[in-house]
Amino acid sequence: MFEFLNGFEWAIILLIILLIFGPTKLPQLARGLGQAIHEFRKASQGLVEENEKRTRSNLENVDEDTLRRLAEKLGVEKPEEKKKDELISEIIAQAKKKGLISDVKVEAN
Repeated sequence: MFEFLNGFEWAIILLIILLIFGPTKLPQLARGLGQAIHEFRKASQGLVEENEKRTRSNLENVDEDTLRRLAEKLGVEKPEEKKKDELISEIIAQAKKKGLISDVKVEAN
């Protein structure tokens, strides 16, 4: 994104920022930027966790026979020997591996 800026251009940009805000405001500006990035990451993580819960709850409402057939089609080994929670975790893992879903974390209950 910023590959057109080399060291000299960055130095000029930093000098302009220093002239505009002054040396006393720079620490406050940097702190505010850091807090904004932290809040953005925290909000993003919340969306990922919400998506995970929705996916897991949708799969938990499916009967075991359907889960086993889905697991077989996705290539899960020996789905008939696994419990429902294990099937759900492996189905999500296989679907992520094949690129069918993304950004879903799975935790065992």
